[in-house]
Amino acid sequence: MGRSVLIVGGGGREHALAWKIARSPLVSKVYAAPGNPGIAAHAECVPVAADDLPKLRDFAVSKKIDLTVVGPEAPLAAGLADLLAKEGLLVCGPGGEGARMEGSKVFMKEILSKYGVPTASFRVFDDYDDAEQYVLTHRLPVVIKADGLAAGKGVAVAQTFEEALSFLSDVMDRRVFGAAGDRVVIEECLSGEEASYIVFTDGHKVVPLPSSQDHKRIGDGDQGPNTGGMGAYSPAPVVTPEVEDRVLKEVFTPLLAGLRAEGILFRGILYAGLMIDGGAPRVLEFNVRFGDPEAQPLFLRLKSDIVPLLFQCAQGKITDAVMDIDPRPAVCVVMSSGGYPGGYAKGCPIEGIGEAEKEPGVVVFHAGTARKEGRLVTGGGRVLGVTSIGDTLPDAIARAYRAAGKIHWEGAYFRTDIGRKALARGGTR
Repeated sequence: MGRSVLIVGGGGREHALAWKIARSPLVSKVYAAPGNPGIAAHAECVPVAADDLPKLRDFAVSKKIDLTVVGPEAPLAAGLADLLAKEGLLVCGPGGEGARMEGSKVFMKEILSKYGVPTASFRVFDDYDDAEQYVLTHRLPVVIKADGLAAGKGVAVAQTFEEALSFLSDVMDRRVFGAAGDRVVIEECLSGEEASYIVFTDGHKVVPLPSSQDHKRIGDGDQGPNTGGMGAYSPAPVVTPEVEDRVLKEVFTPLLAGLRAEGILFRGILYAGLMIDGGAPRVLEFNVRFGDPEAQPLFLRLKSDIVPLLFQCAQGKITDAVMDIDPRPAVCVVMSSGGYPGGYAKGCPIEGIGEAEKEPGVVVFHAGTARKEGRLVTGGGRVLGVTSIGDTLPDAIARAYRAAGKIHWEGAYFRTDIGRKALARGGTR
């Protein structure tokens, strides 16, 4: 008999998970809480919010869910995996202690420092005046991070003292990120090129996905404020086989050993945000779940069944994992609402997804959509992830942009340079 899987979340990453998991011959039923209109094509959406832990537990218990896969970081940081484990249910995702690797920048940096994982030098502050004095004596540019979860927006790379103090005031004084701003990490600004490296782990072994690269800023050329991610591609040419070897040996091996030494057996997904300079990787951040939008192109490239690996992570015993990866590159272009990451309109009718998906190799993942009077409308800042796979990187990029050009709503916006860094490195495959 097939297994039942519950996916927690309702964004583009969760649509990609539902799309991939529903293809598994091991699975007979997929639920998503709360899901979205795109996910509804692959799973039964249940009206339970991703942060409503008691209702998620009650649903999983009542349906005897065989495996819960948690998409977003907030439920993990709040202890959802611990709650479900107490009921004897399998969860792919760390407990609350392990989730602190993303839930607290301070905890993450202190673990990296203690166990010799390469990262930027840093200081921690819980007093605004002390932080302000330190910033004014720090070399520019300077990186300031809110300690807690801030939906990818709690980081500033300040080029001027004015910019640094304005962000510091937003975080610690005006509290725009709430309790996430109780403490800040102030660190040196690393140079190089960013990449994302995501692995499945049972706390001991790791099984890596291919490299990828996110595009955090809202504007072309990495201009403007940070967002949750405006596009991604895989593979990232900056992650050479030599760099990949170093990442596994210098980052993941000491990190997992360090977590075990702290009494934390991390089971689930670990995502390292890296800065690579001269072939040397240093950690910018850790996330405790699949990247969004990195999951979208990665899952297009993942030919093997993802479900056995998810079960093995949850059971704490990766044994026979085989990753069959399509060698072709994949690209995701995020279409957002005009004004994002600031204020934006909701409820705008969306047209053209069907036409876009007629483009060979294209899948359109829903990130922030809703139904209104039977029509598909915008419901969030990041609305769609137009994702494509192609024989070459220029081919995959061209397909994604041709498809995005067929989709319309009032105020739709997307970056036009996704993948350009890879092309500059000669990444034509």
